[in-house]
Amino acid sequence: MIKQRKIELLAPAKNLECGIEAINHGADAVYIGAPKFGARAAAVNSLEDIAALVEYAHLYNVRIYVTVNTILKEEELKETEAMIKELYRVGVDALIVQDMAITQLDLPPIPLHASTQMDNRTVEKVKFLAEAGFRQVVLARELTLGEIGKIHEACPDTPLEVFVHGALCVSYSGQCYVSQACFGRSANRGECAQFCRLPFSMVDADGKVIVKNKHLLSLKDLNQSDELEALLDAGASSLKIEGRLKDVSYVKNVTAAYRQKLDAIFVRRKEYARASSGVCHLDFRPQLDKSFSRGFTNYFLHGRDKSISSFDTPKSLGEEMGTMKEARGNYLTVAGIKSFNNGDGVCYIDEQGRLQGFRINRVEGNKLYPQEMPRIKPRTVLYRNFDQEFERVLSRKSSERKIAVVILLSENNFGFSLSLTDEDDNSITLTLPRDKELARTPQEENLRNQLSKLGNTPFEATRIDVDFKENWFIPASVLTDLRRQAVDKLITARRMTYQREIAVFKPTTHAYPQQTLTYLGNVMNARAASFYKDHGVQAIAPAYEKQPVEEAILMFCKHCLRYSMGWCPIHHRERSPYREPYYLIGTDGKQFRLSFDCKNCQMTIGKEERGES
Repeated sequence: MIKQRKIELLAPAKNLECGIEAINHGADAVYIGAPKFGARAAAVNSLEDIAALVEYAHLYNVRIYVTVNTILKEEELKETEAMIKELYRVGVDALIVQDMAITQLDLPPIPLHASTQMDNRTVEKVKFLAEAGFRQVVLARELTLGEIGKIHEACPDTPLEVFVHGALCVSYSGQCYVSQACFGRSANRGECAQFCRLPFSMVDADGKVIVKNKHLLSLKDLNQSDELEALLDAGASSLKIEGRLKDVSYVKNVTAAYRQKLDAIFVRRKEYARASSGVCHLDFRPQLDKSFSRGFTNYFLHGRDKSISSFDTPKSLGEEMGTMKEARGNYLTVAGIKSFNNGDGVCYIDEQGRLQGFRINRVEGNKLYPQEMPRIKPRTVLYRNFDQEFERVLSRKSSERKIAVVILLSENNFGFSLSLTDEDDNSITLTLPRDKELARTPQEENLRNQLSKLGNTPFEATRIDVDFKENWFIPASVLTDLRRQAVDKLITARRMTYQREIAVFKPTTHAYPQQTLTYLGNVMNARAASFYKDHGVQAIAPAYEKQPVEEAILMFCKHCLRYSMGWCPIHHRERSPYREPYYLIGTDGKQFRLSFDCKNCQMTIGKEERGES
């Protein structure tokens, strides 16, 4: 028999509504912000909403992970400890954390997952975290398939969580300090100011402009929908969709798209199986290019690729629709294979490289009648970044998730019995004491019909058996009431048999991979420092947020502008006609020096006021 590995599709939830729809559209697990201390300060949730989501999720064996992944101040630790106890009390399955101080608190037996904010990109780091007691590790987005494979090979029993879709941070997560340095808003405290989406000019050491006012640090969005099987084979077991600030239509569409892709793999690859219960019945066709995206990239999954960035705009382009042929009076004629709808939003890149857009009032064949006529040249590529009809479908109920159940109605010496057995082998039986009475007409089809009416329940019947020796009569009202009672009892049984993972975090003393921690260790409090000391770290500097470093590197990026320009000394023959160092200059006049670490294939960004050359 093939040993199956459970594969988890992990979806984001901004709020309770998003969480429920993530489950309805196929998530095996959902991650959601805690009432405080999550890495998206704008996506916090009440304890009551989290409890309601847990109750709904566990019915389908879906797990709920709560993000408590900021670095914490001394005075916040007591409140964090109390909050974690409440989260455990309402049934949360695990916490996604960054600050090692949490491991030093008086914790309930709740599993801890190592956030990508911990900068988990090496075998040594992941191995350390696994040995320290972390039950799942969220890997850095920048890793290749080969690097993921090496980590899995070294830590075969540690579930590895990888991002498969959504927005990309240009800096390694947890290693970005530019928002704090420039705006006093710490990315490690959940307050990122989206610096990397701003426009910059790139100049050389002599002040010559290389590129003017482009979004040089803005990356396309991740899309690994065609790489899922390769990721599973490399060792990933949790596939994560980014998007705790995204709306509910995004969560519905993207979750459903990845659910379909994974289920198709599971049909062929029996060694992989889904991690939760139920089947989703969709009322729409998921299409990833209809949800927010800046264009798609595989990032570094197959190595360095120059198509990862989105220099023209940090906004959503959407799906490519065709080209504009000509403008006439109050309409445009277009050439393309996709049709527009009344109310669609259309965008394009103008001759100056800027994103422009318009809303369609009316469509007649290949004629678009905009609300206002745009200034647009023939042969300009058109994108649809708002599909009116698609959003209308997603605005209503668009999926149901049903757990398979087998129903058996049989007779006994005292009357009748109704048994329900679900796909996870939970089984209940109710008896109906009743004098048997022969029916005047055949009853089996009618009985099956009554028993199949499971519409508003979490169940759907895949088989209904009626085991009668005679053609017994049971009134429809009586059978309906019996069916309702049986459903309620099966729901109760599922809740009682839900297997919650218990994990007691035990102190360890195995060595941390480094003996010295700079500000990059993000040590904000004494308990975090104590953790590292217990694991052999000799020198520990405070977090940048606690004590700014004058000449600190503010961003560490795998994305490299020298490579983007075609001047990489390793990958390209052409050499730059400009003199280094290069600088990024923001529209506010702030200047940032670029440095290139070819040995580690990394670009760094440091703030620097440049004098005369």
